[in-house]
Order: sequence, then structure tokens, then C-alpha cells
Amino acid sequence: MENIVRRRIRFYGRVQGVGFRYIACRMADMAGATGWVRNEYDGSVTMELQCSPERIDRVLAGLDSARYIHIERTECTELPAEKGEKSFRVRY
Repeated sequence: MENIVRRRIRFYGRVQGVGFRYIACRMADMAGATGWVRNEYDGSVTMELQCSPERIDRVLAGLDSARYIHIERTECTELPAEKGEKSFRVRY
């Protein structure tokens, strides 16, 4: 059985207006991750991902190599896993 973790990651840089949330949803779905992503008022993006650490790394690598997105820095916080979460979605 995979080790399931949950991480809140805040992204800074050119991360709004470049398809970040759409790409995050696609990458998370491909990785089988659950959680959410949303734009913040300060121009950053916050995402919570729940899956194995290896799958989280895959999602982050996909975002980092995406066209138009330029991640300057991230802040990451470990959180307790949420039971019963079924999908990854955009929060508004």
C-alpha cells in the first residue's frame, strides 16, 4: 500500500493567467491525486495535494516544465490526510 501524504504548497512567480489551475488539475488527475487549487489575491496560487510523495513529485515536475508557468519559489506544509476525498478540483 502506498504511503499517502497531504501537502499544502504555495507557488509564487508567474502562476496566474497562464493556465496554472487547469494544468494542475490535469497533472493531479494523471497522478491519481486528490485535493484542490486556487488563485490567491496576492498573485500566488495555493494547492493541496494528497497522494504518495512520488506522485506529488510528478505533479510538481509537470507544473515546473509547463509552458508559460514560471515558478520562482514555493512554500510547502505537511498536513494530515483527509479521509473520503475523491477528486482534485479548482476552488474559487
